[in-house]
Amino acid sequence: MSTLAFTLILFSAFMHALWNLLVKRSKDKTVFIWWMFVTSGSLMVLALPMAGPFPLPPWRVVGLAAIGAVCFMLYHLFTGRAYRSGDLSLIYPLAQTSMFWVPIWGVLILGEKVSGLGTAGIGLILFGAYSIQLRALAWSEVIRPFRNLRDPAVMAALAAGFIYSIGSVIDKTGVMLYSPFHFTFLLVDFMLLFMTLNIMRPKYQGRVMAEFRNSRLLVILSGPVIMASFLSFRYGLQMAPMSYAVPVRQVSLLIGVLIGVLFLGETCGRIRLIATLLVLAGAALIRLG
Repeated sequence: MSTLAFTLILFSAFMHALWNLLVKRSKDKTVFIWWMFVTSGSLMVLALPMAGPFPLPPWRVVGLAAIGAVCFMLYHLFTGRAYRSGDLSLIYPLAQTSMFWVPIWGVLILGEKVSGLGTAGIGLILFGAYSIQLRALAWSEVIRPFRNLRDPAVMAALAAGFIYSIGSVIDKTGVMLYSPFHFTFLLVDFMLLFMTLNIMRPKYQGRVMAEFRNSRLLVILSGPVIMASFLSFRYGLQMAPMSYAVPVRQVSLLIGVLIGVLFLGETCGRIRLIATLLVLAGAALIRLG
């Protein structure tokens, strides 16, 4: 992986952790995420002249952007369903199983080649991401999430990880066929459209402006943050194999832990420290590979 691609993806990971912090600080999170996409979409419209002429997108690219938006919406839907009835320590590791599928799709569908060091790095990141919410350093704890595969929460978490991996393939294909900026523009527009259809339901009546009044500063900050996260990742994804880019972005877990400790007063136990160091070591191996 080139230095530029690696740097862009690390920057994206930082921005990804930052916009998750903003969501955590908001009150009505579903409405806040909608506002976040409104502000980021508006900024992308303002940035269009700087990106050059908007090339007429082939129908294949439009379709990829629409399907990609559906994948990422379904990912959040299944993750939300899993968390409603499942413990964080059970659901979070299972949602990270996308890291298992991504290299497989990269090799089988995209024809990517993964080096020995790269494979080792992916393995470390996968295990680090999986173990960050474990309650104890024990084999029984490692296999606990898989003990009841018929549990609706477990099935939803596994579905979220799988769907995210499919969305990653679509992302990679899209940025290889079309300008990363303009593909991200289409993707954000489709996601905003789908979110708007959801926000228009009667249960959200009166909540949209209430959330803006409660979280006005966070809404304003979220636009450039999520725009930077989306664009830097897709430009990095265009330059690097998907099998490497998606796992390296898991460095956001390390950044999230640091933000939690430094700004939210959260504790960092032995397991979280080891897990984040594994992710960092895996990213270093992928860079060398």
